[in-house]
Amino acid sequence: MSQDWQRLNDEVTALIKEARANVLEKMSDPLTVNEKTNRKDLVTNVDKSNEQFLIAGIRRIDPTAHILGEEGFGDDLKSLDGRVWIVDPIDGTMNFVKQRDNFAIMIGIYQDGEGQLGYIDDVMNDVLYYGGPQLGGVWANDERLSAPANLALADGLIGASGPLVIHDVAQMHKIIHVSAGMRVYGSAGIEMINIMRGKTLGYISHLKPWDIAAGQILLNTLGVRVSAIDGKPLNMLSSNLVLVATEKAQRDILQIEEDDVSL
Repeated sequence: MSQDWQRLNDEVTALIKEARANVLEKMSDPLTVNEKTNRKDLVTNVDKSNEQFLIAGIRRIDPTAHILGEEGFGDDLKSLDGRVWIVDPIDGTMNFVKQRDNFAIMIGIYQDGEGQLGYIDDVMNDVLYYGGPQLGGVWANDERLSAPANLALADGLIGASGPLVIHDVAQMHKIIHVSAGMRVYGSAGIEMINIMRGKTLGYISHLKPWDIAAGQILLNTLGVRVSAIDGKPLNMLSSNLVLVATEKAQRDILQIEEDDVSL
C-alpha cells in the first residue's frame, strides 16, 4: 500500500472513532426527529451533525476529494471521477431512534469509480470493520476476517428488506422459501457485517449509494458478490435494487429472477 493510502486509512480510522464518541455522547440528549420522504424514513439532528463532522474531517484529510453524503452536506456529484468519499453518518436511523442499537457509521472511498477502502463502524458493539484492495484484506478491529463460506441459497439465511418481502418484489417470496430462512436487521451496515461474519449468506434491498458504498468494497474484498438484482454492476450515483450474496447464492437467485422473466 502506498504511503498516501496508508495515511488515509490511519486518519479515517481516527476520524470514525471520534465520530462514534460524538454520537454516543449525544445519545443521552433529546433527539430532534424529522421525516424525509415518509414516517418510516427518518433523519435526526445527530445524523446531520455527524455528517457535518465527518465531512469537515474529510476536507481536512483529503482537500481535493469529492464527497457524497446522505444528508446533503457534501458535493453535488455527476460522476465518480477522481477520489470520491461516500458517507452515511447514521445507517439505520429508525433503529437509532427506536432501539438505540443496530446502527452504523459508514464511509466508502472510491478512485475513478473503483472501490479502494471501506469502513463500517458497529457503533454500539465498538467494532470497526475496514479494509479493501489498498489494504489487501478486511479487519474487524484487530482481527483479520476470512472469506465467508460460499454457501448455496438453500444452505443459509438471507437478509431482506421488509417491504420487498411484503409486496413480493423480485420474487422475494420464492427466494426466501428456497433459503434456510429470512432475517431483517433494519440497517444495511449491520446486514453487511452479518454477511462478512458468515451469519447470513446475502441481502436484498433497495439501497442508495451511501447504504452500499462501504459494504461493496469490504464484501468484494472477501469474495462476496455485490450487484443489481439482475446481476449487472451497480450505479453508484443512484438507488438500486441490490443483491449481495455468495457466488453460489447469487447464481441461485439470478436463476429465480431469470425463471420469473421467462414465464
